[in-house]
Amino acid sequence: MVNLSNKIAQSDQKLEKNNIYNTEKNTKQTRTKSEIQDWLVTYVAQLLEITPDEIEIDIPFDGYSLDSATAVGLSGDLEEWLGCEFEPTLLYDYPTIETLAKYLAEEDQIQK
Repeated sequence: MVNLSNKIAQSDQKLEKNNIYNTEKNTKQTRTKSEIQDWLVTYVAQLLEITPDEIEIDIPFDGYSLDSATAVGLSGDLEEWLGCEFEPTLLYDYPTIETLAKYLAEEDQIQK
């Protein structure tokens, strides 16, 4: 069995290299549910070193063995990409890619 912590650490380096998130801070980005969902699928797939096709949007994040430190990293990168800030409990309140993307895409949900 592959050590998931090592895979996540290696994937973090790949994410920085691939730069899938917006690096311009404090620039609010309006994104559709589909765009947010695609970003999340790509992010999780890169973390786990699998193809995006292997990610199911209705499986909870913890079903992919994402620990709390990884969830914080995901949330931080998502904040940067969208140019906004979230409550620390966001991934627990919206525990799947599908529910999180829907919530974030709704008008007035993303606030600076």
